[in-house]
Amino acid sequence: MTSKDRTHDPLTAATLTVAWVIILNKPFYPLSIWWRVGDGVEASLISVVSMFFFLAIPLLARRSALAARVALPLIGTIDTIFETKLFGTAAGTELFFAACIMLVALSFRTRERYWQIGMTGVVFAGFLFTRYLIGDALHIWSAPDLAKLFNLNAFAVACLTAFIALRYAGISRADHSSGTRPS
Repeated sequence: MTSKDRTHDPLTAATLTVAWVIILNKPFYPLSIWWRVGDGVEASLISVVSMFFFLAIPLLARRSALAARVALPLIGTIDTIFETKLFGTAAGTELFFAACIMLVALSFRTRERYWQIGMTGVVFAGFLFTRYLIGDALHIWSAPDLAKLFNLNAFAVACLTAFIALRYAGISRADHSSGTRPS
């Protein structure tokens, strides 16, 4: 393996950083619910399972940078759909679609426009599904607990979205593979 094989272009490196932040934060979500809400900890433990899907992204990046950059918003969308079914639309988990859309907006090169358009459609379809078709939550919350959960999720989305903006800041999405500007 050459040193070039071990390094990733800046967009893929940013994708991997975001994936690792999500992976490392997943186990703390049930603890946050326990601390902030007190109820629903058992239900929230199921949400940690998605961590293993996010763990596939660094492995995917070894084979295909584009696949890794597609996988992050795709897995994020599927995770958001699952969390919304688990907790309900009033819990604020749908707000994570904003982070998924931001990843789609920032993760693709100019020549990957069709991937970007397709992924935008996937994320938006996920939102429409949760908003209009998903049905009742698997865990029933009291109104005060839902308000606490909504605030927790809104804060988490704001943090994640700000982190994504900072991590992708200044990265060129020009159509060159080296990740550096041609001289």
